[in-house]
Amino acid sequence: MDLEKTLLRKVGEAVGRFKMIRDGDRVAVALSGGKDSLTLLEALLMLKNRAPVDFTVCAFTVEQGKFLRPIEPLGEYLKQRGIDWTYHQDRPSMRLLTEQPDHGCDLCSRYRRRAVYQIVRGLGANVIAFGHTADDFCESFLRNAMFTGRISALPPVTYSRDKEFRLIRPLAFVTEDITQRFAETLGAPIVPCGCSQRTGTVRKSIRSLFSDIEKDYPHLKETLLSAMGNIEPDRLLDTRYLDLDGHKPTPAESLLPILSE
Repeated sequence: MDLEKTLLRKVGEAVGRFKMIRDGDRVAVALSGGKDSLTLLEALLMLKNRAPVDFTVCAFTVEQGKFLRPIEPLGEYLKQRGIDWTYHQDRPSMRLLTEQPDHGCDLCSRYRRRAVYQIVRGLGANVIAFGHTADDFCESFLRNAMFTGRISALPPVTYSRDKEFRLIRPLAFVTEDITQRFAETLGAPIVPCGCSQRTGTVRKSIRSLFSDIEKDYPHLKETLLSAMGNIEPDRLLDTRYLDLDGHKPTPAESLLPILSE
């Protein structure tokens, strides 16, 4: 099947199923310089011209001092494409590199989140799109189940704490083999981040596990994605959803513990 059609079909499915984009939205794509976010940006630009809803797309990049190549070639590429792009050098993050060179991911993420909201607010956008792929969803699902004792993954749609921004992940059904091949067709400069080169032990183990199993079961990620959308709570160990007193809860009653959290 044509690569572009496959990409648009999968992105369109995620956008439609989870009501990610609505009439009048201004979507700001968090462009990291990698293959996934570049693929996301191009997919949303194509979708904008075909979707039944009216929305606009812009992009932004937060510089935290960890890019391994100059960002200028990416800026030139986007300018030639006529794409509305904002580049922001986050000074607090740059100071963090000097003052706390061994800082962890959590601290860096907090700085980045603050910068993202500040940038997007200035762009007049109400939706922020991130380039997390199906691989990220599956890895998150297994990591939480095996190492934190929770059945959870990345949310396809969520909101900032004050509900100012809708946060979406339109590549939820797009695997990284698709973003890799699609990014190669763009001819766009890829600007890797130093963080992407440092894969933690847990993530490395999960990726190795996927790689081994997929040799015999090539549709493993698609099956896991399907499982995340096909939950049977009464077949798990959470007592909130079990029929312990001979009264099986209705679907509405089953949702009460979730809604009250």
